[in-house]
Amino acid sequence: MTKETVYDFAIIGAGTMGMAAGAFLAQKNVHTVMIDAFDPPHINGSHHGDTRLIRHAYGEGRQYVTLVKRAQQLWEELEKQTGYKIFEKTGVLGFGPGDSLFLAETMAAAKKYDLPLEILNGLEIKERWPGFSVPDDFLGCFESQSGVIYSENAIQAYKETAVENGATLVTNTAVQHIDADDEHGVKVLTEDATFYAKKVIITAGAWAAKLLPDLNLPIQPTRKAIAWFEAPSTLYTPANFPSFYVEDHGKKYYGFPDLNGAGLKIGRSDGGYPIDPDLHTQNFGYHETDEGDLRAALETYMPDANGKLNQGKTCLYTLSSDNDFIVDFHPENNKVIFACGFSGHGFKFGSVMGEVLSQMAVAGQSQYDISIFSLERFRTK
Repeated sequence: MTKETVYDFAIIGAGTMGMAAGAFLAQKNVHTVMIDAFDPPHINGSHHGDTRLIRHAYGEGRQYVTLVKRAQQLWEELEKQTGYKIFEKTGVLGFGPGDSLFLAETMAAAKKYDLPLEILNGLEIKERWPGFSVPDDFLGCFESQSGVIYSENAIQAYKETAVENGATLVTNTAVQHIDADDEHGVKVLTEDATFYAKKVIITAGAWAAKLLPDLNLPIQPTRKAIAWFEAPSTLYTPANFPSFYVEDHGKKYYGFPDLNGAGLKIGRSDGGYPIDPDLHTQNFGYHETDEGDLRAALETYMPDANGKLNQGKTCLYTLSSDNDFIVDFHPENNKVIFACGFSGHGFKFGSVMGEVLSQMAVAGQSQYDISIFSLERFRTK
């Protein structure tokens, strides 16, 4: 790489958000390079494991609804443009005790944005979906128009879109340092090469804090476990079982019906183990809780799905201290844009975040209100 090669934009971390941003930028005919420490889609970050939920009535906060609705539209457009299977409308059922704050916010979001949301009690849940076992007095919120994003297909679709539109993809290349460059804007150093760009977008997931040490980002990489269990097809295929999440007095689980014969998939969205992302490996079963926590949820809420373990995996969450995203310009260098801290609920926004980041890079701001994601919120507390 010679100094004469200067890109308009360099993207560091071509995973969920970075690959989408690269695709949007490439379609704007700007000179873009995407650099990733691995070869996306891969098993080392936060996007593997085949599937992610997309919900519109958003229990994490109604302020997310406008963005998730746009994300849904963009995912469906990506599917049409590329031919990859991206979205499957399984419906999503959330359930828990009647005093669940998460479900209360889900209902408030649906009301504010006039989203279709069916309210059920425990008896009605069990009658409609016999694969569930829930207390009669539980509350259920069912979104019939929501469902599943096929995460690795989505990454691959954006990858091909970016490259076909002229973006350069550099894989298996870890960025070691990012410096301001008076002549060109930003200098990106790897072990074997130096890249120059007018602006840089850092979407490095669990590695964001290491690449931006001066910001003291309030994020914590966290190891999570997911698994697929053998389950009766009469109860747990998409034709007779929805995607789901459970909120039960602090314990939070999520999962998917048996898609393509892989088994019922379940994970726990709270808990996990803080980790240095450089030490993360595919070591499902290292902790007893990897399988134990998931079986406990199955035994309680889906006992017929508590069958043979088909497969287990680990992945990384990057939790911000308030569980909201962090998307901003570097406070001392507006040629540096970063997005991190997606806190285990970010993948569904990958499409719209790609659009947001491309707008920030090209126009200096996004058409969407992302002020709630500002780094400044941590400075004023």
